[in-house]
Amino acid sequence: MGGISTLSAPKYWHNLPTLASQNNSRILNQFNDKFSSIQFNPTLKSSGKENPFSCFALDASRESIPPLVVVGSANADLYVEIDRLPKEGETISAKTGQILAGGKGANQAVCGGKLAYPTYFLGQVGDDAHGKLITEALEGGGVCLDHLSRLDNVPTGHAVVMLQAGGQNSIIIVGGANMACWPDTLSEEDLEVVKNAGIVLLQREIPDSVNIQVAKVAKSALVPVILDAGGVDAPIPIELFSFVDIFSPNESELARLTNMPTETFEQINQAVGKCHKMGVKQVLVKLGAKGSILFTEGEEPIRQPVISAPKVIDTTGAGDTFTASFAVALVEGNSIKECLRFAAAAASLCVQFVLHINKRPSLKLLLIQDSDLGFLFLQPLLDNDIEVTDSPFSNLVIRPVTMVDQYLSDGGVPGSWYIKDNQILSGKCPASL
Repeated sequence: MGGISTLSAPKYWHNLPTLASQNNSRILNQFNDKFSSIQFNPTLKSSGKENPFSCFALDASRESIPPLVVVGSANADLYVEIDRLPKEGETISAKTGQILAGGKGANQAVCGGKLAYPTYFLGQVGDDAHGKLITEALEGGGVCLDHLSRLDNVPTGHAVVMLQAGGQNSIIIVGGANMACWPDTLSEEDLEVVKNAGIVLLQREIPDSVNIQVAKVAKSALVPVILDAGGVDAPIPIELFSFVDIFSPNESELARLTNMPTETFEQINQAVGKCHKMGVKQVLVKLGAKGSILFTEGEEPIRQPVISAPKVIDTTGAGDTFTASFAVALVEGNSIKECLRFAAAAASLCVQFVLHINKRPSLKLLLIQDSDLGFLFLQPLLDNDIEVTDSPFSNLVIRPVTMVDQYLSDGGVPGSWYIKDNQILSGKCPASL
């Protein structure tokens, strides 16, 4: 077996929620021997409330790592499970129905927070029950909400998510506060957090004018910008493309935006070429079960096969998980190939569960990364113990992960460690998938 391939771990985490428990105490004592800066906080810093997510946090005063800044939408999703879509004029019954926090921006922000990376969300919600639901979900995911605005007389954005058999979904969006009453010019405080970001994530569920303003400021500060194509189906302004470093559509979005077929690799390549002509040099195409491809103008494409899930329960948010995980891996300084593998593994975990932002943790998994074998999934863990089960490998880097919501991941015991014979040999800075 070749050498170990590991994602760099951040040096600190800001405002990460933790929950003291007997299960965590043994692990905490082990880490205190190795990391004097670790603190164990049982409450949310912003509200003082006990938080349902278990994780370690480093001293938040060490603000030296530029954060992930997500500018985008936050929705209350009416989530219904159906056997099939209704025909015209037909009424059908749903198996289940519930209202959950979502929206592409919120999904990506929570994924960043649960990857134990400092994450800020810049967006708008209404001053209503749905806005409160989203605020609590984002806060519970470890996301900084200093730049979340609450609007009077404007409802929180919402959506209807129709989940069908096999995990496929159809979504209808009502913009609400995501699309209304944005200021002509964002505040100095909002623009400052963009300038100081390590990377900025945008989507198209907020006005293009806001995205252009944010991307322009980020570009001037040499902050990389990733634009997720999901959202409105209107043409993307050329001005926005000129400020974007990586454009990330899925297969159908690429076809719609370029008005070109995308059924084969050659067709995708030609459609991407049209994006290059619009001014964006890198295009990251999400292909679902066919994996992903990063096209860089003038270079050979980099392909990442899908990491197959044993079963697919719900694909909702898999693209958001992929994009946010790629962004975190990229800002941590990993190679493009490592970023793509990391994002593929995250998306694979995401589709195996019907989960959502504000769900309590219910399952822990171990995710292994090795330079030769890629990611390997091991047995679920039922407590916070660190262990390797049924593994013939003696020296691997693992990242414990808790499937806490719809879009992935806060580790119940976040961290990267070298493991041999089920023992911690040496600690690395805490991180989680």
